[in-house]
Amino acid sequence: MLPAAQPLGSEARGNALARGNGRLLTTTGLATAPAPDAPLRAAVEAVVLDMDGTLLDTEGPYREAFLTSAAALGQAVDEAFYATLVGVSSRERGALVLARYGPGFPWMECLRDYRARKARLLTDGVRAKPGAAELLAECAARGLPCAVATSATRRTASAALGRAGLLDAFAALAARDDVAHGKPHPALFLRAAEAVGAAPSRCVAVEDSPPGVLAARAAGMRVVMVPDALPPTQELLRRGRVSVAADLREAGALLRRLRDGEEGSG
Repeated sequence: MLPAAQPLGSEARGNALARGNGRLLTTTGLATAPAPDAPLRAAVEAVVLDMDGTLLDTEGPYREAFLTSAAALGQAVDEAFYATLVGVSSRERGALVLARYGPGFPWMECLRDYRARKARLLTDGVRAKPGAAELLAECAARGLPCAVATSATRRTASAALGRAGLLDAFAALAARDDVAHGKPHPALFLRAAEAVGAAPSRCVAVEDSPPGVLAARAAGMRVVMVPDALPPTQELLRRGRVSVAADLREAGALLRRLRDGEEGSG
C-alpha cells in the first residue's frame, strides 16, 4: 500500500517533486489556508485533481450501484437526495442517509453491498474521462506536478487509477483515509498541495462536484469545475474564483490561461 500523501514513486515523478519535501502530514499540522476571497495572482505550480467524475467516468455506475443497494433493503432513494451525496465519501454519507431515512435504516449493510458492487465495477474496468490523459501529459510537459485529492479510499483510488492507465501520471495521492475530514473540508486539498511541495495559493484544483469545489476553495486554490453529475449552482459561482469548463479539454485551455496569467485574479 502506498504511504499516505507521499510521492508515488518513479524517477520522472520524483524530478517533478524536486522542490518539495513530500513529507507526511498530520491532520492537526495542516497549514492554514489563505482567506477564500484572497486574490490568486501567484504563478501556478501544481494541479490537484479529483478522481471520480473528474478523471474517471465512474459517477454514473456508482450511482446505479448505490441506488440498487438501497433498493435491495427496501429503500428507494430519490434523485434529489442522491444529489446531496455526490462528492461525499462513505464516512460522511452514513450520517446523511440516517438523518434522511432514520436510525432504523441498515446503513452498514447497505454500505457493504455498495462497496461490493463498486469492487465488481472496478474489476470490470474503469474508463478515463475524455481528455484526461492529454491534460495530464500537458501538465507533465509544462513541469506541473499533479496530485489526486479523492473521497475514495487509497486502495480504491490506486486500483481505479491503475486500471484506467493514469496512476503513473501523479506525483502524489491524497485519499479519504489519509485525513480526518472529507470534502467539503479542505484537508484533502491541503494534504495534496503539501505532498507536491506547493503552496495552496499556487495550485489549481480540477473538480466536478460542489463539495469538491467548496473544499478546494477553502484550501485557498483556484478551481476549474468540470461538471459531471451535477451542474454548478449560481450560489457556487457567485463565491468567485471558480471557472467552469465543459470537459477536460476545455479545462486544459483554462489551465493554460491561468498558467500564463491571462485569467487574472478572478
